[in-house]
Amino acid sequence: MTVIMTEDLGAVRVITLNRPRRLNAITPELVEDLCDVLESAQGSSAVRAIVLTGAGTSFCAGDDLHDAASHTAGPDANRAFVERLQDVTRLIMDGAHPVVVGVRGWAVGGGLEWVLDADLVVAGTSARGFFPEMSLGLFPTGAVTAILPRVVGDFKARELLLLGERIDAQMLKDWGIAYQVVPDEAVRDAAIGLAQRLAHLPERSVRDLKAALSRIDRVTRDAALAAETKATIAAFDDPLTAQRLADNAP
Repeated sequence: MTVIMTEDLGAVRVITLNRPRRLNAITPELVEDLCDVLESAQGSSAVRAIVLTGAGTSFCAGDDLHDAASHTAGPDANRAFVERLQDVTRLIMDGAHPVVVGVRGWAVGGGLEWVLDADLVVAGTSARGFFPEMSLGLFPTGAVTAILPRVVGDFKARELLLLGERIDAQMLKDWGIAYQVVPDEAVRDAAIGLAQRLAHLPERSVRDLKAALSRIDRVTRDAALAAETKATIAAFDDPLTAQRLADNAP
């Protein structure tokens, strides 16, 4: 495992995306590792809350466009990758333990989706993000097609998803996505402190509340995940996608 770091601080498990030179951009390896560590954390009786954050200056810059070939590797490989990508959302949203995301710098595409999937979010003042999928001929995942309209409204969701309009830290706070905005250097400690508060709450009550809140929109969310998966695989199979990704690689 080369792209994820984990650390236990009492009953809080800190999971850190660890590709700082690529702004923690998403590759199949990162997704697989993240699923593994989230499964371990959500299944551990010693863990009561989880922090997900990124090493370096950014949380997650979305798909690694330099690794685009791995996303256009054929229908079977594409399906396997997208299903595991959606598993990250399921593990965050449906797991027994609450997940606090600490975000600074870029949260793009899938990275911004994981922010929206979280139970609570701590944003640094530099936090900013957008959904580039439409411009790349791709499709959003992470149940964002269900979550985002509920959070910001249908028309604002269309702006963000269709036009790729950018979000900053203050927007995250104003729209009720971020619990608090703190200086960048305080993000990790603030996220851990919030997770420790959650870890000290009665475990059964937290688990049951998380399950109850998830159950309210479970049918809609599951339908969104299924539709997103189908559309994302179709996008990866489009022969023009590889060219768009290559043209936009930094």
